[in-house]
Amino acid sequence: MRIIIVLAIICFSLQANAQTTDSLDIKIGQMLLIGFASTEVDSAVLKEVKNGKVGSIIIFEKNIPPTNSFVALKKIIWTYQKHAPVPLIIAIDQEGGRVNRLKSKYGFPNSITASAMAKAPSLDSVAFYAEATASTLAGLGINMNFAPVVDLASNPTNPIIAKHGRAFSANEDSVILMAKEFIKQHRRYDVLTSLKHFPGHGSSKDDTHLGIADVTNTWEERELKPYEKLIASGYADAVMTSHIVNKTLDPDGYPGTLSDDIITGILRNRLHFNGVVFSDDMQMHAITKHYGFEESIRLAINAGVDIMTFSNNISGSDERTVDKVHSIIRKLVKDGAISEKRINESFQRIMRLKSQLKTDHQAELKAELKSVESKVNQLEKQVATLKENLEAQSGGKRKSKRKNRNK
Repeated sequence: MRIIIVLAIICFSLQANAQTTDSLDIKIGQMLLIGFASTEVDSAVLKEVKNGKVGSIIIFEKNIPPTNSFVALKKIIWTYQKHAPVPLIIAIDQEGGRVNRLKSKYGFPNSITASAMAKAPSLDSVAFYAEATASTLAGLGINMNFAPVVDLASNPTNPIIAKHGRAFSANEDSVILMAKEFIKQHRRYDVLTSLKHFPGHGSSKDDTHLGIADVTNTWEERELKPYEKLIASGYADAVMTSHIVNKTLDPDGYPGTLSDDIITGILRNRLHFNGVVFSDDMQMHAITKHYGFEESIRLAINAGVDIMTFSNNISGSDERTVDKVHSIIRKLVKDGAISEKRINESFQRIMRLKSQLKTDHQAELKAELKSVESKVNQLEKQVATLKENLEAQSGGKRKSKRKNRNK
């Protein structure tokens, strides 16, 4: 019902101003994942959520209240979700070990790294810690975990993956086995997961948070196998890209997040993944130091990214507000640099993913999400008709003026 009310308001505004393509705003909003700054509800973010300008929110340690942490964080998440016209994806990087936002010092269950889980003689360790994580996330209202990492620990000196124990193993079959168990436990609690970092970050020698990481000479074809097998067996809710450069896969040397060859060519066409693709943080220096703000957005969307992450959590990066991103995407669509067809593809994938979000009213949620797509399509037809009428009226006035001048 909330969605229908919001769209009715939008429809009214369309009739008042036919030059405003509000349905595009809805779709752009669904393509944005943002962070917020503090341990309380951010009024600016809440306003953006209410207006449908944000479709997903990510939680970091900086957002966790130091006291009464579980209840306080749950209340923050509940507030954002309650005011969203379209249900939000509430995401977190809760891998375990170092990449662990919900630390035990805040009263959350202890976690361990993927490599530590893998040392057990059976899958029991993976199952135990994954279940503890998933149940905690579900209790908080977090419905998406950016895990498991399915990179291979092929380079033991890798500063971003192996060094911090983020990979299960250097063996692709072991990674598949343990990642599947990790995902199974999350599904028991209706928490979505995202495989990362496509097309493989395990062989890198550099940290993409700090700059370009080129794996052209170190990457191996077997790094695709976890994605191939997990996608084929139905264990890929979503996939997150990496910013690595691999000229074997993209001769032009675009980072994975910006590469049509990698995302559309390999992930979509070769591995047959038609789900949501999240970007890794667009504010990491592998992107910001080498590509302009507008150019990186254009390349990412055209490459096949569905939801772009702007966390405002990377030291040294300029703040990226929702309004800035919205205005750039609208401009790119208006100029023809990004097609509306491409925006529609992402919108439809995101709606399908959100239909999997579990609530107490699952049937109503699915119906509402389907209604969103239908209402947006109706709005676009209304906009087209209104524009045609305005153009016809304008043309008629011009003809009338010419006749008057000729008299």
